[in-house]
Amino acid sequence: MTPRREVRRPAAEPAGAADAPEAHLTTGALARRLGVAPTTLRTWERRYGIGPSHRDQGRHRRWSPTDVARLEDMCRLTARGVAPSEAARLALSGTRPSKSVAPPGGSRPRGIGSFRDLPLGQVWPESRGLARAAVRLDSAAVQAQLRSAIDTYGVVVAWEQIIAPTLHAVGRKWATADASYVEVEHLLSWHVSTTLRSTVTVPGDEFPPILLACMPDEQHSLPIEALWAALVERGLPTRIFGAAVPAEALQSAVRRIGPCAVVLWSQSRHTADVGVVRALLALEWGMRGARSHPLALPAGPGWESAPSEQPGAGRLTGLASGLALLESLFRTVRTPTSTPPPTPDPDPDPDPTRHGAT
Repeated sequence: MTPRREVRRPAAEPAGAADAPEAHLTTGALARRLGVAPTTLRTWERRYGIGPSHRDQGRHRRWSPTDVARLEDMCRLTARGVAPSEAARLALSGTRPSKSVAPPGGSRPRGIGSFRDLPLGQVWPESRGLARAAVRLDSAAVQAQLRSAIDTYGVVVAWEQIIAPTLHAVGRKWATADASYVEVEHLLSWHVSTTLRSTVTVPGDEFPPILLACMPDEQHSLPIEALWAALVERGLPTRIFGAAVPAEALQSAVRRIGPCAVVLWSQSRHTADVGVVRALLALEWGMRGARSHPLALPAGPGWESAPSEQPGAGRLTGLASGLALLESLFRTVRTPTSTPPPTPDPDPDPDPTRHGAT
């Protein structure tokens, strides 16, 4: 099992404090602050002459508060659609960005804005950097920010403190700005999903796995993808089916796999169908006299207003707490004193409606 990382938690800072320049930043630190790739900073220096004013004896770049302010101006201008060459010229001349600045030949492109428009609140600096990169639609920087966050903090902390706050801020902005920012949300979501899947190595199965799936009408799968990555990071056998899994297919998979638990994600109350949970709880497999039933664990905000489930079903309320519950459950399943898991029924019932499928 992967050892837990020691987490460096930045001190809480008032809104806007993360934007105050720090003296003599390294290129990597500045790139994280601005939400760009380090190679982007080097390219801007080479092409447009907007580089650091100081280098130490080892020829390493050190960016002063004035350098940082110039680059923040350049990032704001490019986020508004200004060409990088013109943005660099304005930043170097000391011309402050204004709302009147627009790309040549027309008005500001629809949907393009500054990360400052996002309702981030008090978040970690890494979340601000990720927001900057996402608003600029800078795929390389978004990918670098996500991978750095997971490598540094692990899946759980990266998700709860950096990724989820940024996703929520983009979602809230999208909901209040008509169709603006939809492209930001799509790009960020795609890279989050890609990074989660590429960061961990799937372990082999020695015990019944934990099965993760979205409800039949649920399309939002990123939260259970984060749970999957956290489980795999800890070496726990897991199956994930992603978005909108039909109830009949889910029941068939449960009979074939014989999981120790089934997590059912629902983002909204419209997709939280208690009937699916009850149908799963009614399933059984194994040899006669040693039948087993699945443990159903609804997860997500959609279940908050749903009627209470039957005995045998719990509810996961967060990534860290849900992961702790599943780890505890799995330790119980694989202890030597526990009853060995039964072999799934080789001939599952072909009629899923018998068990109350919706």
